[in-house]
Amino acid sequence: MRSPVTGIVTLLGLLLVVIVGYMSLFTVQQTEQTIVLQFGKPVDVVTDPGLHFKAPWNSVINIDKRILDLENPSQEAIASDQKRLVVDAFARYRIKDALRFYQSVGSIQAANIQLTTLLNAALRRVLGEVTFINVVRDDREKLMLRIRDQLDREADGYGIQVVDVRIRRADLPEQNSQAVYQRMKTEREREAAEFRAQGGQKAQEIRSKADREATVIEAEARSLAEQTRGVGDAERNRLFAEAYGKDADFFAFYRSMTAYENGLKSNDTRFLLRPDSDFFRFFGNPSGKAATATAKP
Repeated sequence: MRSPVTGIVTLLGLLLVVIVGYMSLFTVQQTEQTIVLQFGKPVDVVTDPGLHFKAPWNSVINIDKRILDLENPSQEAIASDQKRLVVDAFARYRIKDALRFYQSVGSIQAANIQLTTLLNAALRRVLGEVTFINVVRDDREKLMLRIRDQLDREADGYGIQVVDVRIRRADLPEQNSQAVYQRMKTEREREAAEFRAQGGQKAQEIRSKADREATVIEAEARSLAEQTRGVGDAERNRLFAEAYGKDADFFAFYRSMTAYENGLKSNDTRFLLRPDSDFFRFFGNPSGKAATATAKP
């Protein structure tokens, strides 16, 4: 029969084995790389994912091996043409040498601080060699590659590989932007006024030409109308003359009827004439002959 002391010792031994075994195992994730430390000093770097063994008294530090983002606050830089720029940039990097990274900076937070300083210095160096137009329009892609290469060389000593550097925005400071905007606005207003003046001059030329042509056309039309009216009047007079020669009484009747039509208007029918005037001779007698006086008995 085993004594209770033996059972307790066995249980404690098994528990110690479990604890030692647990302390000897560690897991490396696919997105991590692990440094094994012995009394604070690195003794091994594990990059393969899975379950691994270590001495129970050793500790591990996990370091991300994914591509990390570095957000950089907006910085001022001076271009080669002495234009001040406000540059908003960011970088992407990964830790390629975990041991060197741990020995040089120790953590991602410290690495971000160091990389921010290096990125700002690279931005000022590269952008200080080119003009404002090169930065904002012509050579931005090439400039970003140059900044990335410089930052990558300087970050190599920290076990870091810079994957990419991008300039989100490169613009003039606010006060300079307002001055440029006002100058552009003034220039556009001047051009607009010039275009309006040219348009007004052209419109005046077109109107003058149209008025001149209208006057010529109207004069020609009036001349043709007068000619046509003259021909018509001549033809009318000829017809009247022929009618007068054929029937003098009918011609006198027609002339009187025309005079009545022109004289007896609807708004004014008053005449200051003698009743026995020749104008009214067709009123008393349709033949137009004067009435014969009747003798008194």
